[in-house]
Amino acid sequence: MTMTRKKHCRVKKKRSLSRSSRRTTQSQKYVSPFGDKILALLATHKEAIALPQIMNELHLSRKERGPVSRSLALLTEQNKIQKKGKGYRLNIHTKTVEATLDVTSKGFGFAMTTNPEDTEKDIFIAPEELGGASHGDLIQVALTGHSRGRRTGRVVHIVKRAVSKLCGIYHGSGKHGYVTPDNEKLPYTLGISRDDTLGCEDGMAVLAQITDYGNERSGPQGKILEILGNPLDPAIQIRMAIQQFKLRDTFPENVLQEAEELIPITQCEKHRRDMRDLPHVTIDGADARDFDDAICVTRDQQGYTLYVSIADVTHYVRPGSAIDCEALQRGTSVYLPDRVLPMLPERLSNNLCSLVPCQPRPAFTAILSFDDEGNRTEEKYCKSLILSKQRFTYETVNKILYEPEQELLEKYHEFLPMLSVAKQLAALLRKQRLNRGSLDFNLPEAKTSIKEDQIVAIKLTERNQAHQLIEECMLAANEAVAETLDSAGRQTLYRIHEDPDSAKLESFREVCKLLGVDLPRGELSPAWFAEVLRQAKGEPREYVINNLLLRTMQQARYTPYNSGHFGLASRYYLHFTSPIRRYPDIIAHRALHALLLKEDAPALLAKGETVPSLEESGTQLSRCERTAIDTERNVHARMAVLFLHDRIGEQFTAVISGVTSFGLFVELQDYYISGAISVKDMTNDYYLYDERRHRLIGERTNKLYQLGDEIEVILDRVDILSKRINFILPETILPLTE
Repeated sequence: MTMTRKKHCRVKKKRSLSRSSRRTTQSQKYVSPFGDKILALLATHKEAIALPQIMNELHLSRKERGPVSRSLALLTEQNKIQKKGKGYRLNIHTKTVEATLDVTSKGFGFAMTTNPEDTEKDIFIAPEELGGASHGDLIQVALTGHSRGRRTGRVVHIVKRAVSKLCGIYHGSGKHGYVTPDNEKLPYTLGISRDDTLGCEDGMAVLAQITDYGNERSGPQGKILEILGNPLDPAIQIRMAIQQFKLRDTFPENVLQEAEELIPITQCEKHRRDMRDLPHVTIDGADARDFDDAICVTRDQQGYTLYVSIADVTHYVRPGSAIDCEALQRGTSVYLPDRVLPMLPERLSNNLCSLVPCQPRPAFTAILSFDDEGNRTEEKYCKSLILSKQRFTYETVNKILYEPEQELLEKYHEFLPMLSVAKQLAALLRKQRLNRGSLDFNLPEAKTSIKEDQIVAIKLTERNQAHQLIEECMLAANEAVAETLDSAGRQTLYRIHEDPDSAKLESFREVCKLLGVDLPRGELSPAWFAEVLRQAKGEPREYVINNLLLRTMQQARYTPYNSGHFGLASRYYLHFTSPIRRYPDIIAHRALHALLLKEDAPALLAKGETVPSLEESGTQLSRCERTAIDTERNVHARMAVLFLHDRIGEQFTAVISGVTSFGLFVELQDYYISGAISVKDMTNDYYLYDERRHRLIGERTNKLYQLGDEIEVILDRVDILSKRINFILPETILPLTE
């Protein structure tokens, strides 16, 4: 039996075209073989240049004169260039700007201008106006108009290519092969000659180099530099992510040599306070290797004293050293399932600077005094020498203080008095913070476990009250240092978090009403959002509300200008407590130390060939942090598709995290894995999209699928290259019939 599908066609009426309209239409069909090269060339000349000069500078032969002339005529007709006498130049009415290109998976792009004073929306660039530019390229954009409240433009010159090497999957076909990039922002395949394959087998993951970026008539060409291996191997996928985001996974030889020559501190120097008798302890994750911070808490009649001792990285990492310059370039450590890409060489991060137990270590200690209600009454700072008495994990401390286990209480009885006082203070600090309106997000994070080249589990990391104890101590130290430096008028990098976007706020309010949240009255403030989160706590809608609120917020960033931290409801905030893994913390240490020494102009930054300003460094370090986050998310997506690729047909419990006209986005509850259900696969009914209420409604059955609903889904498709996971609904599967 043959099945047919009806086609619905929209009939268009024919219209007569004027002669000029027909000529324009015909000219638009002609593809200029040299258009991009001509535009790029003219963008480098202020004055008009003639055809012979164009031919010469483009290194073209006589036989190509005709196509070049036709290209010039077409570009002139399209008003992209102007003819002046015998010369040509870019249209003088066209303004050009320098920008970085962000290409979407659908093929169009957005140009982000490099001018910090340009506050307008990114420039939209249609696929046919990309001019051969790729994702991440530094480009010159000609502004061509406006559409839907946004500037439009076309690429006239590629200043600098962002991608010269890429990872992907090799496919052999006849005399030629090709590599499909595993980054969907690179919407092309890379042609590979048989002589440049290194003998690669079909379907292998490879690292390839682009040797020719191609033009309008032919795509880019390249060669394979390295055969990585089986793309189903988690380590290979992580390697591909490192390459995609251009992370530094090895240290230069001079940096390693400099680290080896450092002399460890084992005795208390004149300018250090000896705190080895204090019962400092570290509390970290079970798999942590670098210990930035140790705490000790005491209590007397005046209240509490909190000692937050942070690894004195700046003793070893001096401004202008090779280690310092490399650390500034990296900006932050990146944590991946099977490895860490540290900001500092291992001899520093896991040895000299790490506050390992029973070893004397130089530290920078914040000594903070609090009254019985948790109000800070005094702050003092000093360089110190400490001796961590115990390395605790969050799980152990939680079972000592919050879910007591007798065996652990007996084993660690000598630390129980200090830990109990720390528990009391942390509770007071948390109460103070929440009372002022600090947001208390509860977004789970996924942890991937890899064993013998296989992903054995992806599960949510457990957060317990021991995590909160350490967080409160670190937040208190960061706020105290920020207030001290700001009050003293000292230069440093603050961690600021600006007010939420007003347009996104309105959308968030509508969703909250839809999900049944009783919105607080009064002005929008951190306390207003905190109340919304409190109402959702422990309910099925909690994940959706937390996630949507996070999207509403602006990204926190580093800047030398203090404007407060909205999310923490704090006037003063910076990063001080993790100098092993974050460069802004190193800057804060240098600034505070200079204040203690009464130095007027401390060296806060690495001094290379060019010394960036503090503002420029803040922008760069914010970008480094964003890259680290994007890499970790990208790796999680890679691990998710590997984890599920052989589980087609299995059923999972999920929460609807997004609703669009083309389907549903879902989050698997037990794994923190995202996927989609296409409306095309919802074949049991015809679904209407209710945009205002964020739901799909079955036209025949009135079946509702709404944001925040818990549903059952069946895994249908997994795409390793695009990292997309598609599900279907159980009710759309027809029962088998005999």
